[in-house]
Amino acid sequence: MKPLKYILISTFTAATLLGGSSAWAAGLSADALRSSTGQILADVTTFAGIGDFEDVNGDALSAGFRAPGSVLQLPDGSILIADTRNHLIRKVSGGKVTTFAGPEVVVTTNSQGFPTGGLLDGKDSEAFFNAPSGLAVDGKGNVYVADSANNAVRKVDTNGQVTTLAGNGVPGKKDGKGADASFYHPSDVAVTDDGIVYVADSLNHVIRKIETDGTVSTLNAASTRAILIHPGEASFAGEYQDGSLTEAKFNEPSGLALDSKGNLYVSDTGNQRVRYIDLQAGTVKTVAGSTALLSNNTIYGKNELYAGGDYADGEALKAKFDFPKGLTVTSEGGVLIADSLNHVIRYLLDGKVTTISGTAQTGETDGVERAAKFYNPSDVTVTAQGNMIVADASNNKIRKITPYHLPANLASQGIKVVHDDKVIAFDAQPELQDGRTMVPVRAISETFGFEVKYAEQAGKKIVQLSKGNTTVELTIGETGVVLKQAGQADVKQSTDVSPYVKQDRTYVPIRFFAEQIGLDVQWDEATQTAILRTKSFVK
Repeated sequence: MKPLKYILISTFTAATLLGGSSAWAAGLSADALRSSTGQILADVTTFAGIGDFEDVNGDALSAGFRAPGSVLQLPDGSILIADTRNHLIRKVSGGKVTTFAGPEVVVTTNSQGFPTGGLLDGKDSEAFFNAPSGLAVDGKGNVYVADSANNAVRKVDTNGQVTTLAGNGVPGKKDGKGADASFYHPSDVAVTDDGIVYVADSLNHVIRKIETDGTVSTLNAASTRAILIHPGEASFAGEYQDGSLTEAKFNEPSGLALDSKGNLYVSDTGNQRVRYIDLQAGTVKTVAGSTALLSNNTIYGKNELYAGGDYADGEALKAKFDFPKGLTVTSEGGVLIADSLNHVIRYLLDGKVTTISGTAQTGETDGVERAAKFYNPSDVTVTAQGNMIVADASNNKIRKITPYHLPANLASQGIKVVHDDKVIAFDAQPELQDGRTMVPVRAISETFGFEVKYAEQAGKKIVQLSKGNTTVELTIGETGVVLKQAGQADVKQSTDVSPYVKQDRTYVPIRFFAEQIGLDVQWDEATQTAILRTKSFVK
């Protein structure tokens, strides 16, 4: 289901320190371990939220959110969350969730019993927001909020005072100063170190600029494309045009991130593209994403609000997105993208788009990179520690993507096997046999809690590794592995190496055993290490 034009409730941000970008982390791509297919290895876990559509503070993994729209790291390392449908700004620090700004107690509810927002400045615990969507922080630690349903940009200063920087609660498209200016569902903000704010004014299809004195100006051209929404009801919709900034056009831009040069990346959501505004040169260009030119010689179908979304990695200008939203810039100049309706986190670097984590299916599974699942991720940011934090909007959770690193105590010589972040100890050295890692069965079975048994069948020696209702069975000197589970048919998998006995120890191929018990198996050639990780689980 596509987002409704008038109910864009969950969007994103990534602008933070260092000129408004999240450029703290080490180079994500350069420092990464990769699979044989080039996939960056990473583990996805739940950082905060139990998944219920709720408003609950306390322990991070028991907390409740309602469609979190944005995430941001503060200078002290804590994580801010625009809890969009709770109309609050929440904070995660030390494993606890608290309210950063907004009333601690729900004052008014709608007919369904959910909180309603409001527009009120003042002390952080007494101020009101209405569907806050985007967050940013300046060099002094002041926090800026795209308060979408209030059609305003708010500021929470370091003393905890909330003020309205621009906008007045009424939708419109008027430049001016402070309350004289108007917005129409601003979805994100990016702020420079000295406090100049850029705004993704989504339903006006423009990018706005707020000077430090509150003066608002519009950077690009207004859209003039009219469509019929309902019989007798027409509306202006967004358009697509690169070139001069003053003539460029967008379609519901919803995510912003400043790079190290002070220029803007824009999630042009309705056009299924990522655009780049060179503020010094005054130009706009598409840097990722593409859609087909239709028979009417446009990228839009008749009376369609948006260009058609799709999913494809590869060359940036041939890649496909489906409502890309929150953005963040890494230290190596790449751009992380919350590709919301593809339910994945993508990475734009060196003219290529790859998928960091997730699959094009909804879910809330934790686990390794592509086995993990999201549901409408609306924003992503990079922390000082090099992790990625995701606002997983429709799962009502905050997720963490941690690039995988080998254990620090890894030996420099020989074949090694690691399980997650621990080195598996063997009483005999693992070996390579026809390109496969062979390990003594006793040590590997003890690591994973399996009991080793031997059996004779028709003169063949069978190795059985059993745990609960699961048995993995291999035959000495023969290829193949059999998975036996109570109440299910045996599953046979062909292998290209066979177990063998050497110096009274039975060696088995680690990959085929590990895969049978649900582990992801990778090989790091540089360190001669087999890496075993839990593939997926629901938290």
